[in-house]
Amino acid sequence: MTTTPVVRALGELAHDRAHPATTPCACAPPRVLADRPDGTVVRSGPVVAKAHAPDSDTTALAARLALAGSSPLAGILLPPLPAPDGTPTAAGGRTVSLWPYGRPVDPEDPDAAPWEEAAVLLARLHRTPPPRSLPPMRGPAKAARAVARMCGARPGDPVTAPVLAAWHGLPRWARAEAPAHRDRRICHGDLHLGQLVRHPAPRGPWLLIDIDDAGLGDPAWDLARPAAWYAAGLLPAEVWLRFLDTYRAAGGPAVRAAGDPWPELDVPARALTVQTAAVALAKSAAEERVPDEVEQLMIDACARIAAVPPQLVSDSAS
Repeated sequence: MTTTPVVRALGELAHDRAHPATTPCACAPPRVLADRPDGTVVRSGPVVAKAHAPDSDTTALAARLALAGSSPLAGILLPPLPAPDGTPTAAGGRTVSLWPYGRPVDPEDPDAAPWEEAAVLLARLHRTPPPRSLPPMRGPAKAARAVARMCGARPGDPVTAPVLAAWHGLPRWARAEAPAHRDRRICHGDLHLGQLVRHPAPRGPWLLIDIDDAGLGDPAWDLARPAAWYAAGLLPAEVWLRFLDTYRAAGGPAVRAAGDPWPELDVPARALTVQTAAVALAKSAAEERVPDEVEQLMIDACARIAAVPPQLVSDSAS
């Protein structure tokens, strides 16, 4: 396994939480589940330790962790494990949280993807009254970081032009330059199938994980990634419609209860299209390769978005 100091510290923290020091140890070595600038995750048996991004706002992160552990969100968000001594843990100067292990979605079995379960969880999350002092949802900020990352990886590269044109066509709130323009509801902020696990593993109910971007905002943002995939041709229409219909049937407030959902979804879906394309261009530059077929679909979608005359853009962009 990778043996950076943060990874080693996380492995030790997870092992210590999972395994009482007074009993003989036959544990398998800790396993790295993710190691990215915005989060490093290591598992030891039934416990997962996560080092959050170095620039995390500790007050906002504490509010998000409290949200995940609150009783109104039981059965919706995976709750964190209590810190061993009741105080936040740290590794390499980064705040660490501890979590029970949950079984993730199997990427090799797309037909079993829990789209309907995700829709119900989102509807329940969005309907839950928000607690006081919850920070803003960070979805637009994440999109802005993706665009900045692309520009840094490809300065002056003309391949970024359609992505930037689609980005600049978004309203200010969707670029993290102004407050959310509508409902201030609890949002996950970064919904995709990698944010669901079964807990208790392996057959427990599905729960949402990864609260780093959660907060108050426009709940349509949480539907935007599957909407963007559908619009780009990556998500079959029948899957998208099952997801949308299930969300509506569960009382989800992000879109109107019947009829055309795109007045609410248009801007968030365009923003997630830009974010996905920007990340693709940044990653492909770092790996010295051309974008793959899926990545190119999202880049092409940005070109189509940028080509739409301003007068035909949804009123939700205003």
